[in-house]
Amino acid sequence: MKLLILLSCFTLSVAAQEVLPKTAEVFEIDGHKAFVYAAPKPAAGKPWLWYAPTLGGVSLFGRKMYFEAFMKAGIGIAGYDLGEVRGAPASTAKFTLFYEEMVKRGYSAKPILLGQSRGGMMTLAWAFRNPDKVRAWVGIYPVCNLASWPLKNSKVQTLADFGMSEEELVAKLSEFNPVDHLKGLIDNKVPMFVVHGDTDVVVPYEVNTGLLKERYAAGGGQIRVKVIPGEGHKVGPSFFECQELVDFVLKHAAQ
Repeated sequence: MKLLILLSCFTLSVAAQEVLPKTAEVFEIDGHKAFVYAAPKPAAGKPWLWYAPTLGGVSLFGRKMYFEAFMKAGIGIAGYDLGEVRGAPASTAKFTLFYEEMVKRGYSAKPILLGQSRGGMMTLAWAFRNPDKVRAWVGIYPVCNLASWPLKNSKVQTLADFGMSEEELVAKLSEFNPVDHLKGLIDNKVPMFVVHGDTDVVVPYEVNTGLLKERYAAGGGQIRVKVIPGEGHKVGPSFFECQELVDFVLKHAAQ
């Protein structure tokens, strides 16, 4: 009898794992591909996590701890592939087409945005222009400051996205830089959580997450940052098995 019970439990466990999607639903919006992993049993309000960068797929699918935790909590995961964009108004407007399609499909009108590395700039740029449509914002060593990685290490792609010369963009930097436009997010009480290494030389903490935290907190915004001592811009457990990040997403998805 005990053996039958154990076998039954094992079968149920395997079955529960098997219902998680193995591939994304893929569809096109304005000539670009969108990818959606639908939760097997969507939570109330059909919450979803908008992940960036999405380049040929949603790489968060491969982060087992995060993917399984969000799927099992009823949170969909989605992304929209616009290529190497850097938060210009025109590319941000295209992200809005994706957002509108997700809402039409029944997903929450207030997604949680998760930006990893350059995805931080993509999501923050959309968030500050649409602060009333954001449930929460999460960053994994995110680019937050246009004057940092975008103009120092990714100048060609950044200038192409904005359609400007370097001189023109630098002159108008405060007009486009997310860290200069946080008031709307603060007024809409958008909470933030970031995990970032203190030895990151690709996306330096001080001029990205550090600056975001300083300004967001100074304005009265809710932001929590987990600094990983001695770690930089890498794929590892500190950044992709962060229980605090999971807890933050689950908490705000349920609101």
